[in-house]
Amino acid sequence: MAIETVYLAGGCYWGFEDLLSKIPGVVDTTVGFSGGHVKNVCYREVTTGTTGHAETVKVVFDSDILSFKDLLLFFFKIHDPTTLNQQGNDIGTQYRSAIFATNNEQILLAEDLIKKIDVLGVLKSKITTEVNTFNSFFSAEENHQKYLKKFPDGYSCHFIRDINFSF
Repeated sequence: MAIETVYLAGGCYWGFEDLLSKIPGVVDTTVGFSGGHVKNVCYREVTTGTTGHAETVKVVFDSDILSFKDLLLFFFKIHDPTTLNQQGNDIGTQYRSAIFATNNEQILLAEDLIKKIDVLGVLKSKITTEVNTFNSFFSAEENHQKYLKKFPDGYSCHFIRDINFSF
């Protein structure tokens, strides 16, 4: 096994985490918060939009089964990476699209992939996804973990869009 970790933000993390957890090669997912300036933050604080954090999913994956590129292509299919600070009805910096990479190779691959997708012109406009070096992650409270498994009819603005990323 070649275990890697990346932190992905793409709107409300409940549906986002559920879809990511079902990809073959994903070993574990945890919902929480990254990209902000407040330490040990909780859900209630992040919803104010004042912490700088985005709702984020920690994705642990086996890169022998799932390449980082394929993970990111799926990431771009399950949320709208072209809307700044918004996914569906969720508006605010806490719902922004972001990749918090854990190594330089992830950063370079993510930036290159974004350029290629933008050139393809398959999305309604240019990608606004931030690519950042991972700094910190604060796990959300237990009732938010695996939320849609606990509450199958719970809120989710995520679905798999039919987009052809042919390179």
